[in-house]
Amino acid sequence: MLQENTIEAKISDYIDRKRDTYIQISDEIWNYAEIRFQEHQSANLLKQALIQEQFTIEENIGQMETAFIGSWGQGKPVIAILGEYDALSGLSQQGGVAQQNPIEVNGNGHGCGHNLLGTGSLAAAIATKQYMEEHQLSGTIRYYGCPAEEGGSGKTFMVRAGAFDDVDIALCWHPADMNGIMGVGTLANIQATFKFKGRASHAAVAPHLGRSALDAVELMNVGSNFLREHIIPEARLHYAITNSGGISPNIVQSEASVLYLIRAPKTTQTQEIYERIIDIAKGAALMTSTDVEVIFEKACSNVIPNDTVQQIMYNQFEQMGVPEFDDVDNEFAQKIRDTLSEHDKNSSILGKLPAYRTIEASQKNNALFSALLPYDQNLMRLTMPGSTDVGDVSWVVPTAQIVTSCHARGTQLHSWQAVATGNTPIAHKGMLQAGKVIASTAVYLFENPDQIMIAQQELKEALSGEVYESPIPQDVLPSILKNQITDVD
Repeated sequence: MLQENTIEAKISDYIDRKRDTYIQISDEIWNYAEIRFQEHQSANLLKQALIQEQFTIEENIGQMETAFIGSWGQGKPVIAILGEYDALSGLSQQGGVAQQNPIEVNGNGHGCGHNLLGTGSLAAAIATKQYMEEHQLSGTIRYYGCPAEEGGSGKTFMVRAGAFDDVDIALCWHPADMNGIMGVGTLANIQATFKFKGRASHAAVAPHLGRSALDAVELMNVGSNFLREHIIPEARLHYAITNSGGISPNIVQSEASVLYLIRAPKTTQTQEIYERIIDIAKGAALMTSTDVEVIFEKACSNVIPNDTVQQIMYNQFEQMGVPEFDDVDNEFAQKIRDTLSEHDKNSSILGKLPAYRTIEASQKNNALFSALLPYDQNLMRLTMPGSTDVGDVSWVVPTAQIVTSCHARGTQLHSWQAVATGNTPIAHKGMLQAGKVIASTAVYLFENPDQIMIAQQELKEALSGEVYESPIPQDVLPSILKNQITDVD
């Protein structure tokens, strides 16, 4: 029970009064399930909610139709709350059902919970505005509508466009199967398409006249797989053949394409590996007498955690408490957990830190995580092998994130189980609690601007004189890639 008249109690009350509205918005976005750069309905819904609360809207940020900024207030400090709302292709799934059952075969689904992420951040921005208004706090609160986190790096384009140049602090969250500070680093990445062009011919009558683009793709992949031994062990290479040249084996394939995603701890390392991959592609083209076109799609930087803001967020999380679940929630979560493999159930990052092992052991019989992980600065030494475009924001603005329990323990993101839970009371409770923690953190920072200066100095020291450069070249524009949708983050 929160003590009356505290910041936390007031923020909690602001959000609880509008909880039905936020749940409806989240569920509508879950239903839309719009993939990268196509989130028009989702973005419009969020914009309308902000307009109703007297936020001013700036659209088409970074030349992206579904990117926007909602602002309220004026002057410094400027605090940004990041929202996402893109879904994943191929993850259509009925909600509230503990068995795989797509609504539409090969349709889209919110397998990473961005319907929750965007709406929880919305709740936080509106609650912060209400508190600022009632208590006459100076400063600016902003909601950043960030599209295409999945395979599009929308935030990276926004950072490149200068959308964060005057921001003092950025706050975010992500749905998860636990509660705590997301204080780990991430991998930088580069995504690029390699299109090979050859010459078609009859594969039996005149194979010598053909030049197979598919052969080139396969040789490139073989070369890249041999490269794995000769790059740093923390790096990752992923690829998907997006155009195999047709379905007729009696025709030499004249066109074929492969999409690559390259990850490494640093942007410079990613760039080095990318250039080696390009050389392999050129070699494959030379071996097959084909031509290759390299299309740079997108990139993002690694996350730089900020201990100052993370400590503040953790303190607010302690005050707010974790989501509270009932017997119905636990029963459904257990049904979901019963569909998970033992590997899924035991793949948590928690065991890597001694301070977390006791907490993990205490939760082993729970279908839903019911504790708050203690804040451990050693988190900042760990690197999550995934990627996020929040990384680019963290290079230019002190940034912190939390995770809240929105899924059964062991649920993997980008899975049908995550989609199935994404419009249930379990997810709603985690979403609303995240909004409360973010809003109370924002208010604390508005009232304690000295902490913002400390956080900014920490970021400066962490960079050690290194200057941010966008990993996406200036001539690369956001694209929908309608015939080549792949979700890779």
